[in-house]
Amino acid sequence: MRRRAWLKRILLLASVPSLPFSAAQADGVAGSFYPEVFPRKLVFPQDFGAHPEYRTEWWYMTGWLSEGADKLGFQVTFFRSRTQHPESNPSRFAPRQLLFAHAALAIPSMGQLLHAELAGRAGSAGASFGSADTALALSGWSLRRTENDHYKILISAEQFTLELDALTPLAPVLRGDDGFSLKGPTSQFASYYYSRPQLNVSAKVTLKKSSDSRSRAEQPLSLAGAAWFDHEWSSSLLMAGAVGWDWVGINLLDGGSLMAFRMRNAANATLFTEWDWRDSSGQVTDKRQDVGWQAVGQWRSPRSLVTYPEGFQLRVAGRTLTLRPLMADQEVNAQASTGGFYYEGAVELTEGGKLLGRGYLELTGYGAPVAL
Repeated sequence: MRRRAWLKRILLLASVPSLPFSAAQADGVAGSFYPEVFPRKLVFPQDFGAHPEYRTEWWYMTGWLSEGADKLGFQVTFFRSRTQHPESNPSRFAPRQLLFAHAALAIPSMGQLLHAELAGRAGSAGASFGSADTALALSGWSLRRTENDHYKILISAEQFTLELDALTPLAPVLRGDDGFSLKGPTSQFASYYYSRPQLNVSAKVTLKKSSDSRSRAEQPLSLAGAAWFDHEWSSSLLMAGAVGWDWVGINLLDGGSLMAFRMRNAANATLFTEWDWRDSSGQVTDKRQDVGWQAVGQWRSPRSLVTYPEGFQLRVAGRTLTLRPLMADQEVNAQASTGGFYYEGAVELTEGGKLLGRGYLELTGYGAPVAL
């Protein structure tokens, strides 16, 4: 199966022009082939859907399920990538749009991160996206939004199955300037970006038996919890000198939310940072001060041999907060889809030892600069 996955990836990418992910390396590409990102009003439900003219796009849901010894974290991400394949090619197999999907369960009681990934060309059997609303499908996996604002997810992987229903009473949170989110000092480095924090989730999780886990019970677990949903699209992502980013999204126990990210260079110094702290009513905390990121400890992956921060201290609005992982090993091996490794980990947010909330921490570009 691993050989088939690699063969599929080679065949998939062989006919696609190489596309650097860094805006610094792709100077002029956005203006000549992809549309620019400029301030505009996001319109829903249309902007829940795909934006195929832009270079890259992702829909991302993470969350915590259950409590106590049975708690676990989950991640589901669908990516869309527009290639520079000629529009004049009439073949329905022309790789103009690529779809990728990642799914993972972090299970501390087992000390395991179960991960699965898919890749395919949009338009082929089982690979599609909708432009009118969130509607993604890839080889039996799916993510869609219903008319009554429920998010439905179905993941059927070799090691697990995840069926999920998520709903929030809150309107989309528009990042940056009404959804125009800077990722650097100028508008050249920007995306359209909104979030749906504080999703109420009901899920059915089935852990499948495997040869190396004979005791694993193949029976569905009905779980409940909270999740976070992000949707972002852009034609360029990384500013000059950046190798990756650190991002965190936290559902606060008081009903509020905290989002923060930074663009980082090879020396792990902050090049650009942004944050957004809201209370349960949606009121935004004064943002005149930048957020400070201080790595705490280290964790070295036995697979990629990449060293990541074990956690962080965040200096936000005059307060010192700590990010603590649910478990150490939450590295995703995406070599058979988007390529490379990254960290996508369930974390708790504390202040002076007091639990404030739970969410996910994403770390990219630690082993090598982010590339697609």
